[in-house]
Amino acid sequence: MTENKMGTKKISRLIWSMGLPMILSMVLQALYNVVDTMFVINMGEKGALGNLALSAAFPVQILMIAIGVGSGVGINAMLSKNLGEGNKKIVNKIAGNGIFLIGVFYVIFLLFGLFLAKPYMRLMSDNETVVEMGTEYLMICCCISIGSIGFAIAERFLMATGKTLFSMISQVAGALTNIVLDYVFIYPLQMGIAGAAYATVIGQIVSFLLAMILHYTTNKEIDGNPKYIHPEWRIIKNIYKIGFPAFLMQGMLALMMFGVLLIIGTIDDIYTVNLLSGSYGIYYKLMQTALFAAFGLSNTLISITSYNYGMKEYTRVKETIKYGIISSLIVTAILTIFYQVLANPISNLFALTVEESSIVAKSDIIKMCQLALHIATVGYIFMGFSVAIQGVLQGFNEVYSPLIISALRLIVLVLPIAFLFTLSSNVSTLIWWTFPIAEIITAIVSHFLLKQSIKKNVVEVAI
Repeated sequence: MTENKMGTKKISRLIWSMGLPMILSMVLQALYNVVDTMFVINMGEKGALGNLALSAAFPVQILMIAIGVGSGVGINAMLSKNLGEGNKKIVNKIAGNGIFLIGVFYVIFLLFGLFLAKPYMRLMSDNETVVEMGTEYLMICCCISIGSIGFAIAERFLMATGKTLFSMISQVAGALTNIVLDYVFIYPLQMGIAGAAYATVIGQIVSFLLAMILHYTTNKEIDGNPKYIHPEWRIIKNIYKIGFPAFLMQGMLALMMFGVLLIIGTIDDIYTVNLLSGSYGIYYKLMQTALFAAFGLSNTLISITSYNYGMKEYTRVKETIKYGIISSLIVTAILTIFYQVLANPISNLFALTVEESSIVAKSDIIKMCQLALHIATVGYIFMGFSVAIQGVLQGFNEVYSPLIISALRLIVLVLPIAFLFTLSSNVSTLIWWTFPIAEIITAIVSHFLLKQSIKKNVVEVAI
């Protein structure tokens, strides 16, 4: 019998004991950008322009997260499966290749920050101040992205062995660092949007370093010998056989935000464009807290499903699916109620010092954020259902079905629906219905994909 708790502990308790730290860890990751936006939009007369700059820059940050998560999911699933099968040497090589990949992707984003940040911002905005502010923010975040990319992979070493509490501790340390430095850099030191960027990257580096320290000092199931840190293309290929769909799924978040912002930009009234763009940027970052909470449980399901699937413990796989979906529905329902009840005070946090003479009125920002939260959060529970199923499918090493789910809920349904709503005179209300409509349809499709996958992969399990 295995000594790892993923093979022995009661599933319902295991999901919560591993999932809660992961939920908190992922939510804190999402809060990096929420906190940045909150401080930037309230930093004075350029606050509203700073918010537009952050909104325009955000797809690149999502892409950075997507690469880290895609790599991490592949590493996580392979580590969990091989730990379950007892393949110790392969486990060590997988972890070593993960560290190698951190360096590769850091160089890619370093080059983007140095040479492509400004051309990208010019594509996203015609306002020269927004372009300059966004370029400054992106250059810092990309050129010092080692913490963001590194932590996304390093935390998977801890997750794969069930040490999600250590992952949470690392994320909390970085998030607290970010919050404190955001205040210090933006207000007392008057560093503006650059202060928000430096606070973010320093917080990410703190998380990365702490996760690596905890990995090397506590993860006895993985040998941290530096001899394993070299590329082995067979292992990298297998990492991305699992991880590439996860990268695409996360990358679609960037494409969705990029696409919706471009669609909003086609509206004739410039005031409405600025209002919806700024409000969407705020809403999207708040939405990420719910989405990343669901991802926290989904990532937990990947580990537990992969481990027990590798051990051929099909009864435990069945229980993982059942309790995993129920847990995800509970979490997203709680978040829906939270945002519905607190829509007004949350919206006010993003317009404390915005002047009525700014590019958008303070009162309009508050009203639009409230409207977005009241309408769009209706879809969260359906999102939780679909994302939980994604985790199970990835745990089965499925490639295409998780990708189909993400494509539906982020691109295939969202962009056409959003575009149709921009043709209406009531676009400011209708556009927020885009998201719950897409989530409901995707949840229906996800259910059928899960049943099909179970029949193919685990005939002993019946839902």
